Amino acid sequence: MKTWVRLLCVLLLVPYAGLFAQEEALRYSVRGTVRDQETGRPLSEVAVTLPGGRYATVTNMDGTFVIKSNVPPRSVTFSLLGYQTVTRTVPDREDVTGLSVGMRRLAIALDPARVVSGDPLSLMRAAIDKIPINCPDSPELFDCFYRETAQKRSRFIYISEAVLKVYKSSFKTPFAIDRTAVVKSRLLTSPKPSDTLGVKVVGGPATAVDLDLVKLRQGILDPTQLQYYHLKLLPSEVIDDRMQFVIRMTPAVSPDFAMSSGTVYLDQETLAVTRIFLELDVSDEEKATRAMLVKKPAGLRFKPKEMTLLLDYKRENGKSRLSYLKVLYRFNCDWRKKLWATEFTAVSEMVVTHRHAQGEVVPIQRAEAFRSSESLSDRARYFADPDFWKAYNIIEPTLSLEKAVGRLLK
Repeated sequence: MKTWVRLLCVLLLVPYAGLFAQEEALRYSVRGTVRDQETGRPLSEVAVTLPGGRYATVTNMDGTFVIKSNVPPRSVTFSLLGYQTVTRTVPDREDVTGLSVGMRRLAIALDPARVVSGDPLSLMRAAIDKIPINCPDSPELFDCFYRETAQKRSRFIYISEAVLKVYKSSFKTPFAIDRTAVVKSRLLTSPKPSDTLGVKVVGGPATAVDLDLVKLRQGILDPTQLQYYHLKLLPSEVIDDRMQFVIRMTPAVSPDFAMSSGTVYLDQETLAVTRIFLELDVSDEEKATRAMLVKKPAGLRFKPKEMTLLLDYKRENGKSRLSYLKVLYRFNCDWRKKLWATEFTAVSEMVVTHRHAQGEVVPIQRAEAFRSSESLSDRARYFADPDFWKAYNIIEPTLSLEKAVGRLLK
């Protein structure tokens, strides 16, 4: 059996000038906030796309977003699990700001003519069999934005961001090598010596390849592993105005490594995987540590508290692709002579911001590829450059993150 975690270092990101040609300037932008229409609560992780699906991003924890284009965007579409998809027209201006979007939660009315199967195991097996049909049969190249943060209690001590190129081979090609390359990046760390732990946990830019469970057909999407889980069919949900089967998976065995509980969302028409959420079992501290920790200094005690993985897949032109990935980890650390442990929280997230046309798809060469085991020297550019991401779509920083950058730069 295999667990869903692969060992990937938390990395210092480095700019790769000249690795790829500079992107064309994205002159047009739309900025705004997405909220629950009834409560006014900001909505995070909302998929924000422009017509044709060429450009995309997600909202941050404050519900805010910025999306850029090289042509005037006529409309912007917003979608989120459990909410009705919203499309808003926008003014014909280079910079549209202050767009306020309300999303309405859907009350699902099930069609009595559609009887949901009570056999989640059969649904999972069918969904795995349909992966080559539901996913691209040609190689593809994506631009992605990646952000990684670490907090000591509630204070940010590490922030890194990068633009990635991600090459994905055809889902019908066996043993093909998918690769990631870092195009441009920057990093900011706390200057306080007490904030330097020397701890490395799973994460890093290679997650775009290493944790794409649909592409890899590993973990809970490995048909040989299904026997090791209890499966339960939950009430249906809606994503992108399409009904979803919701299958809860919990470990049925107790192997010598930490397993994960998970929830899988399957499109009821196509059985394409739409969303996967996994939560590592941390009840056995030794097993969870092996799954979560890469490296730590001698004498430092590491206690895992939480590790979750979220994968979102979007369907475009009849094919399903990874659109958003987020890994969250919480752990406590203390030196053996200290009485109290300190809590740390680390988050890495990646959003696919641009899918290249077929004529632009070029494989990433081995020499340029970012390896899962790599750790790069810190040669990142000055973090305060206001035009650093001018040519790229990004995940808009939250207010807390902006304040943290200001404090760390002082």
